Amino acid sequence: MPQKRRKARATGEKKNACHAAPARLIHDVWTWDFVQTSTVNGRKIRFLNIVDEHTRLCLSIKSGRSITSEDAIDTLAELFSMHGVPKRIRCDNGPQFNSLAIKDWLSKLGVKTLYIEPGSPWQNGLCESFNGKLSNEYLNQTDLLSESDATLKARAWREDFNDHRAHSSLGYLDPSEFASRCADSASFAALTPRNQHSDSLEPLLVSQPNIL
Repeated sequence: MPQKRRKARATGEKKNACHAAPARLIHDVWTWDFVQTSTVNGRKIRFLNIVDEHTRLCLSIKSGRSITSEDAIDTLAELFSMHGVPKRIRCDNGPQFNSLAIKDWLSKLGVKTLYIEPGSPWQNGLCESFNGKLSNEYLNQTDLLSESDATLKARAWREDFNDHRAHSSLGYLDPSEFASRCADSASFAALTPRNQHSDSLEPLLVSQPNIL
């Protein structure tokens, strides 16, 4: 008789909710989750959405008939090489996110995983809000002909969301513009000596002409 596979134990806590442990800076907290729908032939297709919580910037929408833990790691690895490694990642207790492979890989990179409480999607509210927009504006309004068609249309929707969608929570900037300003501020702050008056910055900025 084949051995029964033990289910991964839920590890979520209320203290990991987005209102309890909010993102303070760009790349402080990323959040990710799955959305599922079907193509016109009735076959299911999944979307793995990854969003920076502070800037609301959608970093990736990966689509596929099946997205494994290895696929998720590959997607994150590509984003890490592009944007740097975030401090924390918020998610639910789904089997893909709770896999030992993902836990071990993130742990080795020093990324803390914020698992929300089981059955409490509102604790990952920013990602749930994004998922709702994706479903209402794209998935429920578009006929998906194939996996490649879904990928192309998701990319177009993501670009529109990032580059042309103003958010009141971002001072009515789009996520791309807000993220760019956050990155510039972070670069400036990294050059600023602590406990010194702003008029002492001029020599430092002159020596770093390409930083702003």
